[in-house]
Amino acid sequence: MAHAAPSALGRRRQGASKTHLHKSAFVGPVLLGLVYGFWAAFIERQAGPVTTANVFYGILCGLIFAAVMFGLARVGPRMMRELHAAAYGAFGGIAVGYLHSLTDQSILKSVVVGLAVAAGVGAAAFYRYYTHED
Repeated sequence: MAHAAPSALGRRRQGASKTHLHKSAFVGPVLLGLVYGFWAAFIERQAGPVTTANVFYGILCGLIFAAVMFGLARVGPRMMRELHAAAYGAFGGIAVGYLHSLTDQSILKSVVVGLAVAAGVGAAAFYRYYTHED
């Protein structure tokens, strides 16, 4: 009689942990998507008045950014660490390169900035996944 019987709550948690997403899984992508959307709308506005098109453009950019980031967070842990780091590097480089292209700079400069950011993010992600391997 020293052992307690398992409760129904404990059983429910075991099954739910595999299929149910916790609310915190959405917090990071949503917050970063909001920042990205505001940033894109601000650059697209080009010091003019705020229009409905700017607002919808920012919402669209933020939604796409958040969706891709959420997808990478869900699929990434099942990838090899090199591919996982490369995916985050590519995502970061494309995101920053696109924002830089909105500033009316040359496409070559946007590509160079995107590649530099991709290399930095990829290297940092690889270091993190390599040192925190399970």
